[in-house]
Amino acid sequence: MTILLVVAGVLLVLALLVLVHRWLWIRLIRDTTAPGGRIRRAGTALAFALPLLSVAALVAGRAGAPFWLERTVAWPGYLWLAVLLYLSLAMLVAEPVRALWLRRSDAAARRTGADGPAAPGAEPLLVPASGPDPTEFAAEPHDQARRAGAGRATAPQATLAATAGLTAEPAASAGQGYDADVPRGPEAGARPTGPGAAGSGVSRRRFARVVAGTAAAATVGTVGYGTYGVLRGPRVKRVQVPLAKLPRAAHGFRIAVVSDIHLGPILGRAHTMRIVDTINRTQPDLIAVVGDLVDGSVEDLGPAAEPLRGLRARHGSYFVTGNHEYFSGAQQWVDHVRELGLTPLENARRPLPYFDLAGVNDIAGESEGQGPDFQAALGDRDRSRSAVLLAHQPVVIDEAVRHGVDLQLSGHTHGGQLWPGEYVAELANPTVAGLERYGDTQLYVSRGAGAWGPPVRVGAPSDITVVELASYQA
Repeated sequence: MTILLVVAGVLLVLALLVLVHRWLWIRLIRDTTAPGGRIRRAGTALAFALPLLSVAALVAGRAGAPFWLERTVAWPGYLWLAVLLYLSLAMLVAEPVRALWLRRSDAAARRTGADGPAAPGAEPLLVPASGPDPTEFAAEPHDQARRAGAGRATAPQATLAATAGLTAEPAASAGQGYDADVPRGPEAGARPTGPGAAGSGVSRRRFARVVAGTAAAATVGTVGYGTYGVLRGPRVKRVQVPLAKLPRAAHGFRIAVVSDIHLGPILGRAHTMRIVDTINRTQPDLIAVVGDLVDGSVEDLGPAAEPLRGLRARHGSYFVTGNHEYFSGAQQWVDHVRELGLTPLENARRPLPYFDLAGVNDIAGESEGQGPDFQAALGDRDRSRSAVLLAHQPVVIDEAVRHGVDLQLSGHTHGGQLWPGEYVAELANPTVAGLERYGDTQLYVSRGAGAWGPPVRVGAPSDITVVELASYQA
């Protein structure tokens, strides 16, 4: 039954993607280009190629593809997912504008006699007798046939047209589609001049181009800025967290929290170096790496993780697994980060001078019999001391409260990463980003220092958080 549900879910997602791409092709390609033209053929080819690249980027790693192939498909495939999201949102916003324009255009066409005899004083729509305007794209064959069967011009109109070398033609109705490019440009000769001229002199295809161009420009700007934010590296965020049992001597203790670095086919060694340099500049007392360090094997990403060897903190650097470590081979990474100088906390606790630091495995490890064990990490501790817990996913906060944890440090959510993703993340997480209290336990969730999938962040900038502990006794 579970397998059937998964298959049904996958098929539903694929069907939705097909429908979205079909709709975007209609709005961005068919409505704006000439049938049979090179631009339409190129756009149609991209409409097939880009989603295939996205699927390849998503499955290449887990299918065991060579790392060079992962890197080849990752950039275009993942970026298209971000472009697809914001292009779809932009075109959805444009749909009411399009509907209103079409309604007004059709009303104007009726006033100029498009649906019947011309109104008194109205001028007919005219096109050259020799054929369509060479400056505009040709109509679809079925539209040409429809025009050929349209109503005939009246005798006075025909006489006027013959004198001017033109043929009278009614304006395109809503059913003719965007390929009925009316009214013609000034190069074609005559043009309606009345106040109700169809679309105020703007053809349907030209209007579609304006809408598509505006949506594309907004999308490129949004995705471009979001990509720049990721590649620039995370900014430092500072949060003060008072703990009731923290001794006065520990007031001002600084913990640099970094999560969701996501080294992989896109973010590599340079990304790690930016993060290490940023952390070291904050001069923390302790460094906490709370999961999702990598998306790949040690063999492929070991060189990208090497700069972690340069992390510096007075009380050391600590690491707990995230769900993506279990996709990549958690044990190999636990062993490797230990070689890089970090201390893995696998359901374990480390007493520090002023508080207890504990860490639990990610819940994704349950499939391998390596899930979180709060009893092993916190069961026999002295509850008169403050306890800080490193746990990748915020959803374990209930267990943290049950075991008397004072502060839980987590990541996983990326703050939603791509707006409006935060609203989706809220459905699965108690806190998406920032500091909140649950009973006597405080939970801080970092937005993360990297990005999964598209190397893009919109409305959820990456961060490294310096958590400064405060004592009530100070």
